[in-house]
Amino acid sequence: MSWSAPAAITPSLDLAMVGNCSFAALIDRMGTVVWCCLPRFDGDPVFHALLGSAGEAGDGAFAIELNGAVHSEQAYVPNTAIVKTRVFDGEGNGIEITDFAPRFSAKGRMYRPTTLVRRVRPLVGHPRIRVRLRPRFAWGQRAPEITTGSNHIRFVGNGTTLRLTTNASVTYVRAETPFLLDGPLSFHLGPDESLTDNPETLCRDFEEQTEQHWRAWTRRLGLPLEYQEAVIRAAITLKLCTYEETGAIVAAATTSIPEAAGTGRTWDYRYCWLRDAFFVVRALNSLSEMETMENYLRYLNNIVAVTNGGYVQPLFGIGLEERLVEETVDLPGYRGDGPVRVGNQAYEHFQHDVYGNIVLGAAQAYFDRRLLHQPGLEDFQRLEKVGERAFAMHDQPDAGLWELRTRARVHTSSSLMCWAACDRLAKIAGQFSLPERAAAWRARADTIHATICTRGWNERIGAFVESFEGSDLDASLLLMAEVGFLPAKDPRFIATVDRIGAALRRGSHLFRYHAPDDFGAPENAFNICTFWYIDALARIGRREEAREIYETMLSCRNHVGLLSEDTAPATGELWGNFPQTYSMVGIINGAVRLSAGWETVV
Repeated sequence: MSWSAPAAITPSLDLAMVGNCSFAALIDRMGTVVWCCLPRFDGDPVFHALLGSAGEAGDGAFAIELNGAVHSEQAYVPNTAIVKTRVFDGEGNGIEITDFAPRFSAKGRMYRPTTLVRRVRPLVGHPRIRVRLRPRFAWGQRAPEITTGSNHIRFVGNGTTLRLTTNASVTYVRAETPFLLDGPLSFHLGPDESLTDNPETLCRDFEEQTEQHWRAWTRRLGLPLEYQEAVIRAAITLKLCTYEETGAIVAAATTSIPEAAGTGRTWDYRYCWLRDAFFVVRALNSLSEMETMENYLRYLNNIVAVTNGGYVQPLFGIGLEERLVEETVDLPGYRGDGPVRVGNQAYEHFQHDVYGNIVLGAAQAYFDRRLLHQPGLEDFQRLEKVGERAFAMHDQPDAGLWELRTRARVHTSSSLMCWAACDRLAKIAGQFSLPERAAAWRARADTIHATICTRGWNERIGAFVESFEGSDLDASLLLMAEVGFLPAKDPRFIATVDRIGAALRRGSHLFRYHAPDDFGAPENAFNICTFWYIDALARIGRREEAREIYETMLSCRNHVGLLSEDTAPATGELWGNFPQTYSMVGIINGAVRLSAGWETVV
């Protein structure tokens, strides 16, 4: 019988993510795993087809293909991190692929192995499938050695061994031989360990327990009345971007998806930016999901202890690695658009907003009595050392929020976050009934406040500007009301929102800035900036306009409700690393800000 392989599709960010807070995998609309780093987020991408192949076409992917496939449907099981892909041919045959990473409570702990489970069953007719499992090691440069057993295949190389255990024919899978699917099959891909039960029985049980876990987790969220589907998907996605073992939160699951085509703006986001992590924690806190903050505080406390009041780099590895040396690897890149980078040079940067992000990330814990581990006076004293550094750096040049590589200025947004550090420390000192410390931190916050109002305000433009004594506009200034620097009704904030909208808005999308940077002028809008603009509009009373833009942003999500870093204003196409935690944060914040209250219906 002849085999008709599915037509090759152009890589896109129409992807679903599965994971379990240890690792993540991305699956395209036809049910192919195109990205998965092991043994953790920043590991070797054993499946890297999203960024092309260094060898044969089809390498670096895990596909379950239906003969003559012509169309598909893909969706998450509601309120879970389990995704189902239904694929159909033109002759009335169809299959359903279920993908997930096991996550559930077992033996008094969370069971979250570095294991991807794939289950496939016939939906209709007599489908004929082919399994194409081609992991690669060393960023696609090394093909594995392959050994087989009665019901498993081992892929060995580069100090790693993956074991696929299945109730499918190992012979067919190894040779990529097409065969009739006449019943359910399960594929358990993970560490080189024997399973404790038949793979079909075990994987079915794992699926049931994982579904129960996510449904119970979602049930505990404090949701707004409106936009609940969007908020739930954003919350689950943020949770999936946490590395639970250490408490770190990655900015995205991928590296080197360009911010725009042909720009060279390809970065590795599989690390923990303290800035991004704060916004993730803040968004989940707004939904009463406190566990992420507690875990992140463990990670953050280690950084505070190690740096001991000195310089803090803006990002760390998820295991607290400090050196994240940036290199390029020999993969073609997303749609052939490289370079593909590993590591991120930003770890060398001076970004003074980091001190404010540390204090802001920890602040709620000092007031929230629900936490299992309440921070004490010693924790506050360590945090004060971060505040000392914030005050010292508030008027010093840095690379800024947007991590400019060849230019240093005194960025207003960095000074703003230094103010936030001192402001929150004053409030925490009050919580500990330390009036002298509270007064000292309040005086420092007032000093920074006055400096920003004097040097960050441009009278000619009539707005706060990107850098002291500068003239450029920057979307990060929209955070002034959110962090409490100015009341939303302050004429200076309203004027700044107006000027930023006039200069940086393109349709319903907002750019970060308009001035050329190290790579020229930005070409696509930065999604979190649009959400900041939505928040600012709502705060100053333009709620209907904010709602209209917010719903436009929801329409830009992909087919399963996820967003990347950037959006092309003209086409709505997603660009940049995926899924971007910043963007998913914006979905939650916008819904919480704009939703009608529950009192309107109950």
